[in-house]
Amino acid sequence: MKRIVYYVASSIDGYISGINDDVSGFLYDGKGVERYLEDLKAFRTVIMGRSTYEFGYKFGVEAGQPSPTYAHMMHYIFSDNLRFESQSEQVVVKRMDIDEVKQLKETSETDIYLCGGGKLAGWLLENKQLDVLKIKLNPLVIGKGVKLFEGLGGSYQLELIESNTYENGLQLISYSINY
Repeated sequence: MKRIVYYVASSIDGYISGINDDVSGFLYDGKGVERYLEDLKAFRTVIMGRSTYEFGYKFGVEAGQPSPTYAHMMHYIFSDNLRFESQSEQVVVKRMDIDEVKQLKETSETDIYLCGGGKLAGWLLENKQLDVLKIKLNPLVIGKGVKLFEGLGGSYQLELIESNTYENGLQLISYSINY
């Protein structure tokens, strides 16, 4: 069974975006970002929620089409009401059903990249389906916005796998999640 890896940029105070989806303070270059982009090449499957997919429209993603950044991946968008007039075969909308997630974990050829957001990540964690957390920790405090995890009802123990610090203060920190 493949693992779901939540590989996400976060501020020091645990936000993946600010108010109105503002991500302007996050770092977009440097060796840490290069490492992240290189790591993405290992994934053939990406999952995301509706809000994250639609956030991509601001960066040139066309409705129903795969993200250019993840063009080598099969896209699964979890939403109970998202529909497209025209849809690539590389983009599949799945119901918010934990059995759909379990099926993906069984059938994916690689580990699964969770591309945000906080609601889907919280839902997966609460349902014990999130396996690895890889944080691109930015030297930034946001204060308000979208949390790393939304809607949690409990606490979870993590085990450090790896930690690297880069020239611009960005840290890549990897944890396994212990259920």
